[in-house]
Amino acid sequence: MADTDNKEKSNLQPSRRSFLNTIWAALGILAALELIFMVFTYLGRKKPGAQKEQSERLIDAGIIDKYPVGSVTANIMGKFYLCRMEDGGFIALSSKCTHLGCTVPWDDKGKRFICPCHGSSFDISGAVISSPAPRPLDMYPVHIENNTIIVDTGKLLKRNEFLKTQLVYTKKVSK
Repeated sequence: MADTDNKEKSNLQPSRRSFLNTIWAALGILAALELIFMVFTYLGRKKPGAQKEQSERLIDAGIIDKYPVGSVTANIMGKFYLCRMEDGGFIALSSKCTHLGCTVPWDDKGKRFICPCHGSSFDISGAVISSPAPRPLDMYPVHIENNTIIVDTGKLLKRNEFLKTQLVYTKKVSK
């Protein structure tokens, strides 16, 4: 009879081995769920800066009179150059070379942008003067409101050539 009682107790209580197997299975499932969560979090996140406010993307570059005709002015915060052409038009050019993304400084003496990495050069409109750059410098939209220049750094525009229509002019106010 004592033998029968021991068998009934062993059937009612799980063995140590089955208890540990259950614990390991639960921990494995928990680890798998955490891994799945991490993968979806990584794949679903937005690029850094993608949540910039509209006001952070729009850069007030100042008034028109601040920029002499034929000038190139670097905007460090916006990472662009604001160029004023000989005819008075404005264009905001990206400071990144279209070849490998190196920062291109403006050479005031030579009147061109020169890439220090591979020697590409661009004129004041961003058009390629010498390769290996495959296309002109990218540009940002420019708006002129109340004699103030505003550059939208949230919209980088890739281009294949320089067109006169890419320049922005002040609107003549008729009296």
